[in-house]
Amino acid sequence: MSISLDTPLAALLANKRRVSALKSFGIVSVGDALTYYPFRVTDPVPARAVREARIGEAMAFAAVVRSARVVPMNARHGYRFEVVADDSAFAASRGAPGSVVRLVFFSRRKSYVDWMAMRLVAGASVVVSGAPGEYMGQLQFTHPDILTVVPTPAQPNDARSYDAASMDEGLARVCRPRPVYHASSRLSSEHIHETIVSLLWALGGRDMVAPGTDEIAVQHADDEERFAGTLAEAIPDILPEVTRADRGLLHRAEAFRAVHEPESVKAFHQGIATLRYEEALVCQTALLRTRRDVKAATAHPCTLATDSLRDRFIASLPFQLTNGQREVIDDIAVDMAQDCPMQRLLQGEVGSGKTVVALVAMLQAVGAGYQAVFVAPTQVLAEQHAETIRSMVEALEGDHIIPITLLTGGMKLAARRKALAEAASGEPGIIVATHAAFSKTFQATNLALVVIDEQHRFGVEQRESLHAMPTDGTTPHLLVMTATPIPRTAAMTWFGNLDISWLTELPGGRKPIRTVVVNEADGGTMAHMFSHIRARIDAGERAYIVCARIDDPADGDEGKQDAAPADMELDPYATSEDASTSETRPPLHTVAEIANRLQKLPQFQSIRFATLTGRDKDDVKTRVMADFASGTTPVLVATTVIEVGVDVKQASCIVIFDADRYGLSQLHQLRGRVGRGGTNSWAFLISRAEAGSPAEARLEVIHDSLDGAEIAQADLQFRGAGDVLGDAQSGGKSSLKLLRVIKDADLIADARARAERLLAADPELAGEVQLAGAVLDFTRGNEAFLTSS
Repeated sequence: MSISLDTPLAALLANKRRVSALKSFGIVSVGDALTYYPFRVTDPVPARAVREARIGEAMAFAAVVRSARVVPMNARHGYRFEVVADDSAFAASRGAPGSVVRLVFFSRRKSYVDWMAMRLVAGASVVVSGAPGEYMGQLQFTHPDILTVVPTPAQPNDARSYDAASMDEGLARVCRPRPVYHASSRLSSEHIHETIVSLLWALGGRDMVAPGTDEIAVQHADDEERFAGTLAEAIPDILPEVTRADRGLLHRAEAFRAVHEPESVKAFHQGIATLRYEEALVCQTALLRTRRDVKAATAHPCTLATDSLRDRFIASLPFQLTNGQREVIDDIAVDMAQDCPMQRLLQGEVGSGKTVVALVAMLQAVGAGYQAVFVAPTQVLAEQHAETIRSMVEALEGDHIIPITLLTGGMKLAARRKALAEAASGEPGIIVATHAAFSKTFQATNLALVVIDEQHRFGVEQRESLHAMPTDGTTPHLLVMTATPIPRTAAMTWFGNLDISWLTELPGGRKPIRTVVVNEADGGTMAHMFSHIRARIDAGERAYIVCARIDDPADGDEGKQDAAPADMELDPYATSEDASTSETRPPLHTVAEIANRLQKLPQFQSIRFATLTGRDKDDVKTRVMADFASGTTPVLVATTVIEVGVDVKQASCIVIFDADRYGLSQLHQLRGRVGRGGTNSWAFLISRAEAGSPAEARLEVIHDSLDGAEIAQADLQFRGAGDVLGDAQSGGKSSLKLLRVIKDADLIADARARAERLLAADPELAGEVQLAGAVLDFTRGNEAFLTSS
């Protein structure tokens, strides 16, 4: 059959267990397999005679099979295949005495044992690679890699397939450095490697044998030049030839071979460098094309008249805007006055005043006779924002009433219908909504501005539905906001299609939050902390207690983590290579457990507690937050649903259990829930991290800094861009697998400059068909970064 990068693995591999295991890694096609990159490469394997073997150290040697036998293992319901091999000829070439050694293979499947027995018959020449062990005082290789070698002289009528044309070629192959992949208990790195190499060979015209065994064997082709040419045809280059030549990069097919079947460590890194630059160029070209396409659309110009509604609102504020707020407001005013849609990302520290900036922009749209939609991620926040906006615009003297419409999924039918009718009327006003704004029943026919709060909480299709909402063919201006700190290099990489504004200056009156890291095993400090919290409660303040889980996982799957979209993953820093370590960590504390424990402490006698999780219904969340704000329940034990936007000015203390298991940016967000009323405030990070561990080092960063940009930079270095920017919440995984937004800043800048020149000379990339296709694929798979980001 014809094989391409789009061919499903299920059509190629007879081993369905392996197909299923690969699918768990997101590998379902040949292209997915080739872009599943190893995270490191091993040193070359030394060639040694058996007499030179060192227990546990990888080595390779050539030998001749002297005998082989299959031994049934009745008690274990499987088979043991034993081979005795003699390395005398190879050892003599190294000036060492020859020896015999035992090679052992185990399997429950008779088909695998029969296949191995067919390959390793007495007299067969083989190349062996593996780490020797010892069994009953004898040297033994268990499940080594085996390459069968064409015999010399070749036997007539020999129909068997061989892996290598000669001993020297076989040794050269097995002694190469080996790529190491993120693996699991279901599929080892070695099996992943075997599968990817076999797919590469198949693409290049070599036969791939998949007999339904545990292994995948490949046949060797003598014509290396023909193979390379066929592989290059099957994997066409994406980078323009001039770019590849200027930067000394490999052809894409060569790069895949260098990464997955490296001849040397240097070749491996050269392949990685090529594919990394390819990602950068495709990403930046996609961003620039998206930006160009948006600028070509038509929007309602929202010009400012003399004594405009916006200006009167600013004059009515009971506080002074910061210089940063004024600069951003002016930039937005210029953008919205244009007849092409604004596309702006507003990043600001927690409490930096983003909501006021957004309200000013919405009043500019309303003053020009249009509607504005403010989309919040939860009903609690939508209700809170609606109330805040309503109270602020009521202060405008002499103006007609500005309609403030609230639309949430939890509204009763009559109220919902009324809200939908108000939106559909086209009357200038502000609509505050949750995900309900993305429903097909919502129509804002006179829409000029969309503001999205915490943009990473919404899916791609949801954001796009607002773009298509105006019935007059226009595209609304877009302002997306985030308090998640993103370093500037990362923002330029992921949000390069947007104009980016930063609010770094906090409004006057806010005091720095005191951050304390507490070892949970330190009972004295824990008791002192709870006494301090009780004192603050007695002074009329509030306290948040944050836990990562709702209840015990044993209670059912739903208890494993909060259903709220922002809830943390279990140990976001864990990788497959250290999964065995993470399994030994103590279980995460739960809301149910901590609420029960704290209410029994003497420090909290007569204090009422409340709990809040993503599993609670919207009306329950609203009631709980109202009771917390009023002081009826001054202690709130919650999951990370409180992370964004919850604004209770009396809250002065936050305790975060299992803080060592969170990302730094999330800790910074949670910390920002307190101190919003100008009082002294404290954040207590409860940790079970071991002394000197990376987890302890992460907490030192959050302890020592209140600078969101500095924290975000550290978070990127600890975790990588994907986790920090919220790939898991964007509706799909990013296609960027190798690009590092901090270390590769110069490379990204170079790629962006080249992309600008390419698009200036050839806007449709008609002369670079493969690059155009890659850009289209990237755009379709990464709309979260490219569309309404």
